[in-house]
Amino acid sequence: MFIEIQSFDEFLKLKETEPALLAYFSTDACNVCKVLKPKVAALVSKEFPKIKLAYIKSDVLPDVAAQNQIFAAPTILVFFDSRETIRKRRNIGISELQREISRPYFMIFSE
Repeated sequence: MFIEIQSFDEFLKLKETEPALLAYFSTDACNVCKVLKPKVAALVSKEFPKIKLAYIKSDVLPDVAAQNQIFAAPTILVFFDSRETIRKRRNIGISELQREISRPYFMIFSE
């Protein structure tokens, strides 16, 4: 499930401490975001359970959005070991997102 970020410091701490983080940037006015968010949550919980999910309202926390150069909603950033690995914005396909996450995820979390 998504953790709703409340501050820039909370986002930085989460990014630094989690080995894998998916940050979902959205606004309340974005209808596409409302449909896509549960699909992203389902994908991550089923396929990539070790990725932590963070939800950031870009209109409520513009400093977090600005620091990450977010100018459109929805935007998804995926971080592995504190480094941005994937950036998807606007037209986001779930199967495409799954393919892009798979390789770095399994390289880091292979058993």
